Amino acid sequence: MSFSKQNLVSLIQVAVKHKASDIHIRTGEVPCLRIRGQLVPIQTKEFAKEDVAAIAGIIFGKKELVAKIDQINELDGGFAINGLCRIRYNFFRYDRKYGIIFRIVNESVPSIEELGINPIVKSIAEQRRGLVLVTGPTGSGKSTTLAAMIDYINTHRSEHIITIEDPIEYLHPQKKSRVTQREIGKDTDTFQDGLRAALRQDPDVILIGEMRDPETVQIALKAAETGHLVFSTLHTTNSLSTIGRVISMFPPEEQKDVRERLAINLYSTVSQRLLKNSDNSGVVIAQEIMITTPGIVECIEGKEPLERIVSIIKENNRAGGNGSVSFDQHLMQLYKDNKISKETAIEAAESAGNFIHDLEID
Repeated sequence: MSFSKQNLVSLIQVAVKHKASDIHIRTGEVPCLRIRGQLVPIQTKEFAKEDVAAIAGIIFGKKELVAKIDQINELDGGFAINGLCRIRYNFFRYDRKYGIIFRIVNESVPSIEELGINPIVKSIAEQRRGLVLVTGPTGSGKSTTLAAMIDYINTHRSEHIITIEDPIEYLHPQKKSRVTQREIGKDTDTFQDGLRAALRQDPDVILIGEMRDPETVQIALKAAETGHLVFSTLHTTNSLSTIGRVISMFPPEEQKDVRERLAINLYSTVSQRLLKNSDNSGVVIAQEIMITTPGIVECIEGKEPLERIVSIIKENNRAGGNGSVSFDQHLMQLYKDNKISKETAIEAAESAGNFIHDLEID
């Protein structure tokens, strides 16, 4: 019997019940759920190629796509199950087989408090202009943190928020702000097209799903320069690699100009990872937060080594300054608050040796 839509809904219900973040479906294998970072097989039969093709047919929603499934190498999309969740998916082919990864997105947008992240994130969201980059590896909760920041603005300010996403994950209701959410492939062709159009749509806040290329960076910087608050993401691990990545997108002859514009307009980077909590019942978010200061401006411009950024963040935190905090400083606080174990903290530390030393003298 062919895999039905109800079969798919039941599978997703199981995933939501077990608080899974993702569902892995591959030809000739049983589905797996990613629960607290680990892939856990479901007790069911292996999915044949026909089962995976049937699921693809359900989620594609277009007969022409189903008809040419063997010509599709990869495809992103999303859909919603009313009253349960939204799903972001990636279909792909490998070794003449089909695979689908589902990312589960809660229907309700979590608040900054519910995420348990640094309250300084509220202050970042309260800015009226500048560029804010939320970074981290795939599955680190970047989209959720950004959604919480957008929701904070939506709750407290009467502004026009434009999001350009691929695909749309969280749906934002209209609260105090007007929220215009546009999806690549449905509402606009590319991030560049959507971003260029956004500048003519009287925005106050712009969210770009990802900084993928130099042109997107250039337009985002222009938006920040003209008085807008711009959010975006990068798959980088910390502020140092984030700034280095943005600069390296450009040829050498353009990097001096990019450094100067980035130094003026980059307000903050928020880099994060998900870690197992102390009783292994869930996850916590560990963050490095960099708020741009005159010292960091000099590093971005090239007047000081970029590597100094980490020590500036630590110094600002120790001085009780502007809200900046290094990963290791946040790990120490999470450990002291009994939110993560010592082993988890040491394993995640940027410098395990220095972290252990700080533990011993604390």
